[in-house]
Amino acid sequence: MTGNPHQLLGAYLLGGLDDGDRAAFEAHLGRCPVCREDLAGLDTLPMLLDALPAADALALAPAPGDTPGPAGVAAGTAEQVPAGPSPAGEAAGHLPESLPLLHELARRRRTLRRRWAALAGAAAAAALAVGLAAGPLLVRPPQPDATYSVQSGGGLRFSIDMARKTWGTELAVNGSSLPSDGTLSLWVRDRDGGEDRACAWTATPSGRVKVTGATPIQLGSISSVELRDGAHHPVAVITVP
Repeated sequence: MTGNPHQLLGAYLLGGLDDGDRAAFEAHLGRCPVCREDLAGLDTLPMLLDALPAADALALAPAPGDTPGPAGVAAGTAEQVPAGPSPAGEAAGHLPESLPLLHELARRRRTLRRRWAALAGAAAAAALAVGLAAGPLLVRPPQPDATYSVQSGGGLRFSIDMARKTWGTELAVNGSSLPSDGTLSLWVRDRDGGEDRACAWTATPSGRVKVTGATPIQLGSISSVELRDGAHHPVAVITVP
């Protein structure tokens, strides 16, 4: 490390030192309470400079011959900037070679923008891939464990989807040409002769129905399912093998 180490604080803060100079300056920090105090007061400067447009940063740069401040940060006013490239050219990254720290700042900002753009693109692609893979699973209805149906010569159709549950069995009923008045009910009989009413509903004028019922009888213990009218007469019977 050559020169006054106090004048290298700005370059160190912006990451403008090579590995050797950085190590030497960090060793100097361990011995110099003044530099440590200055560094603590400027620890947010890189974030502020990263948020500053390049044209505005150039306006803060010193003219040739100006004396840098005690911490190595450029001092001066916009009127002291010498004539040079237009702000548009400077914003595009064509900074004067006499401003190495601002040149390094612009390079860092371009690198960060490219990295963030690449990460955002990769994240979007991953999210799309997961969405496409999970889409069919999300819209696929649950599959029943067993399905039974019965129909009669009068056009009656009656089917039941049975789903095994920890508490018993869920039954999804789908019927057409059923009795159009009164009350209908679904009864489940187990293999020991006991029975349980899974659900009941008021008949519809169209004779169609879609309802879901439940019974504590486990699927493997069901021997039959019976549809009954309001007088408890069987309308349709499904035998479970």
